[in-house]
Amino acid sequence: MLFKKLIRTMKRYKAQFISMIIMFAIGMGVFFGANTEWVTIKKNTSSLFEKTGYADYRLVMKTSFSEDDLLKIQGIEGVDKATRFLANNVNVTGTDNVLTLSVTEDITISSFMLIGDGIEYSATDEKGIYLSDKYASHHDLKVGDSLSLSYLNYQMTGEIRGLVKSGEYMVCLPDSSLIMPDYDTYGFCYVTPQFLEKNLGMTFYNQIHIMSSLSKEEISKEVDRVLDKSVILLSKEEATSYALSEGEIEEGKTMGSILPTLFLLIAILTMITTMHRLTMNEKTQIGILKALGFKDKKIIFHYLSYALFVGVVGSILGIALGYGMGYMIMNPNGSMGTYMDLPTWHLYVPWYCWVALLGMNLLFVLIAYFSMKHMLQGSASETLRPYTPKKMKRTLLEKSKTWQKMSFGTQWNLRDIMRHKVRTFMTIFGVLGCTILTVGSLGMKDTMNLFVNTFYEKGMNYENRITLKEDISEENALLLAEKYEGDYSGSSYVIMNDALQNVEIYNAEHDYVRFINDQEEWIPLENNGIYVCSRIAKDNHIQVGDVLSLTYYGSEQKFEVKVLGILRSLSESMVMSEDYAKAISFPYSIQYIYTQEQNIASDANVKAVQSKAKIVQSFGTFMEIMDMMVVLLIVAAIVLGVVVLYNLGVMSFMERYREMATLKVIGFKDKKIGKLLITQNLWTSLVGLIIGIPLGLLTLKYLVVALASEYEMTVTISWLTYLVSTILMLGVTLVVSMFVARKNKKIQMVESLKYVD
Repeated sequence: MLFKKLIRTMKRYKAQFISMIIMFAIGMGVFFGANTEWVTIKKNTSSLFEKTGYADYRLVMKTSFSEDDLLKIQGIEGVDKATRFLANNVNVTGTDNVLTLSVTEDITISSFMLIGDGIEYSATDEKGIYLSDKYASHHDLKVGDSLSLSYLNYQMTGEIRGLVKSGEYMVCLPDSSLIMPDYDTYGFCYVTPQFLEKNLGMTFYNQIHIMSSLSKEEISKEVDRVLDKSVILLSKEEATSYALSEGEIEEGKTMGSILPTLFLLIAILTMITTMHRLTMNEKTQIGILKALGFKDKKIIFHYLSYALFVGVVGSILGIALGYGMGYMIMNPNGSMGTYMDLPTWHLYVPWYCWVALLGMNLLFVLIAYFSMKHMLQGSASETLRPYTPKKMKRTLLEKSKTWQKMSFGTQWNLRDIMRHKVRTFMTIFGVLGCTILTVGSLGMKDTMNLFVNTFYEKGMNYENRITLKEDISEENALLLAEKYEGDYSGSSYVIMNDALQNVEIYNAEHDYVRFINDQEEWIPLENNGIYVCSRIAKDNHIQVGDVLSLTYYGSEQKFEVKVLGILRSLSESMVMSEDYAKAISFPYSIQYIYTQEQNIASDANVKAVQSKAKIVQSFGTFMEIMDMMVVLLIVAAIVLGVVVLYNLGVMSFMERYREMATLKVIGFKDKKIGKLLITQNLWTSLVGLIIGIPLGLLTLKYLVVALASEYEMTVTISWLTYLVSTILMLGVTLVVSMFVARKNKKIQMVESLKYVD
């Protein structure tokens, strides 16, 4: 009997039950998906770092570390292991492609892992090359193939012994101008020290990698004590692959908290209002069940089953959605798969997701319990009496003269709004949530478009960037710049506040490279000081007019330079003009030439050529991922709006059923009554929209900081975004309200007024 009643009741309140299931499923799905994403990244990257011996610290210097240097580091108490390491860019002979050539003296530190078939690493191998499997895949290279590399005037030819992945190059980026890997032009490889010795006639190592549980401060003091050389100490948190993976983890945590909270909160509020309305409407039926001899426990369990049904069905759908989201993102061909080079993509669902799922189901049950508990108080005869709405007092507005001047429709809607505050609040909250999602997602698109337009379309006013070989003379570099009528730049490293900083020196007379300050103004480089990117300025509390003390990396040479401005930049660096660098005798060498020339001839001094189109394409891949996220958020906003508004619209219709029947009796047409309902929904939606737009802007600012903190983005929202958000929300409100208003035709006037007191 009770089971049949359960089915009948759910059919009667299907809109409310479906809405709760959808909200709960989406909320739990996003919660599972986002948290599965970041935990999966953490687990899989940690596994790769552990298997390849990712170092805790890196010592870096311009020249080579000696064996004695290594022994001194190994002798530090608290250092478990240490090895000399080489990371140096070489060219693939006959192409413009670049590989980072890596050599480790200890294969257990900063190493690699074989993928598929291959020959195990042997320290005595003089011909073996272990090549990035993704680079190999993009160039149809396989184990056993010959590969020729060039460095300076040296040619190195070897045989591919295996295809590999490495924690050092998990995010394989050649420089900061690219944000997505480009295996068509860049990859990495490992060789043995013997390979290097045979082909170059020498071995050199510009890094020492250390395994140690000591803090950075402790290891820094010990390194300074045992070495009499100027070196840079980097923790693993400052190393590229580790830092980028941690950034993705933090982004996942952010996404796993914002969106699910919104959907789950609405699901909870919907459950509260629905169960309260359900038990109120079924007060008489509860009395009948008591009169028929059903015990309170059985009646309670019957109504708890409604919440259990929502929880179970929503949980199943939510888990499926979460796993689907996780797999879509975390697979070799997904958004993370194109960014991170991982050997495995096992999905890991964190334990607290299951706890949250269980907690939400228990909360639903508690809501149902407290919603109907008071209905069981008293005797069956008392419960059998129909629910009588409490008598409402006239508000101050209703007593005012302004009220008398209002039309009947306005009075009717305002009275309903004031007397059903919970429903009104939920409508506003639902529209507010939709608006936040819409403004935030479209605003992120606007912000990214501005970023691309600023730094790529306008800032890079060249067609090709030529990378010069390391041993090129200044005279030949200048001849090449003159040949291609290009601007040029070089870079050097300095020590500032005990940290390594990059200083870029530019000759930009052709305006091929542009600079933008923190006031969004394009500026020329003046010749009497230095410019600092905003991230460095913020981290070091630097302001315009400050004088910085810089120590040239690898020497004791010091420079006192004045800060002329704060720049927004793709790279974390400081900038000065070539004229100023020469005036203060700041050492540098020309590394890049920027030109409008499309065709760059082969030249012994040219290491690689990178087109602006290729750089933009790299960011385009990222933008495709962003576009997909925007679409998903817009869809989520529409679903949220439709579900919430339809649910509340049906609830409002049922609550005012007798009122609308009365209106029909006195001559109101269905269209007129429908207009009243639509008008009220538009009012409340407009309030939600007005509140939601500034909150959407605040959410966007938070997302830009949380999801794109490594880029100097300026939050912007176009007028089109505001217009689309407004039209979308009001459009959803109008369409849903029209569907609800159609129910007026089904009102049975006589039946509905039969029990009016």
